[in-house]
Amino acid sequence: QVQLAETGGGLVQAGESLRLSCAASGSGFSINAMGWGRQAPGKERELVATITTGGNIDYTDSVKGRFTISREDAKNTVYLQMNSLKPDDTAVYYCNARTTTYANYWGQGTQVTVSS
Repeated sequence: QVQLAETGGGLVQAGESLRLSCAASGSGFSINAMGWGRQAPGKERELVATITTGGNIDYTDSVKGRFTISREDAKNTVYLQMNSLKPDDTAVYYCNARTTTYANYWGQGTQVTVSS
């Protein structure tokens, strides 16, 4: 079982930055990939950034050039640096982890609100 704890959400103005962190804990697992998803009111959850243990990174088009995902494998921690935030980025952001046995886990979420 994997537990994910996100920190770093908040309220910012358009153009400002935020950094999200997520630490994975538990036992008996090996994480293959970690990432971040988000869900805005009335919309489905979308995966915005992922990073594998091999260092492969993928972003959804709307955040490319503005968001940067990174991880510290020794700490089972993943970060999302979000720059040039826009009101459309307002959502609950969820940490995601996929294990080598293909189990998929989500955190509780942290609110990010960007005012115009």
